[in-house]
Amino acid sequence: MQLDDIRAFSADQERGAWFDLLDPVTGGQTGIRMKLAGPDSEIQNRARLRLADDLSEVADAEGRVTAEARERARIESLARCVLAWEISEDGEPVPFTQANVVRLLKAAAWVQAQVDGFASDRAAFRRAG
Repeated sequence: MQLDDIRAFSADQERGAWFDLLDPVTGGQTGIRMKLAGPDSEIQNRARLRLADDLSEVADAEGRVTAEARERARIESLARCVLAWEISEDGEPVPFTQANVVRLLKAAAWVQAQVDGFASDRAAFRRAG
């Protein structure tokens, strides 16, 4: 591997890759697709830095952060890694906003697990697009 290869791989991760959210029981398609930035992208790097800032802002005088505040910050950070989506509600497309992504992630732990797993899988971003 050469420097050009590393830079190209990072560029692929910055562009993101599509992934299909699967039913947690059957493994079948849910019809929900999300485009996520890769783990070595500047997008994810900024999300990690923002997470650290967010946790600092909610820490008490002794530096402690409640579990609820930590979880809220983690979900917000994960949502920042989503670049686009294809999802509907009541037969209508759901607008792609940070608030709506957070709403989806909060809907179920299995959704978070699949999104987090894909977002951290470097292999998924090889020649992504």
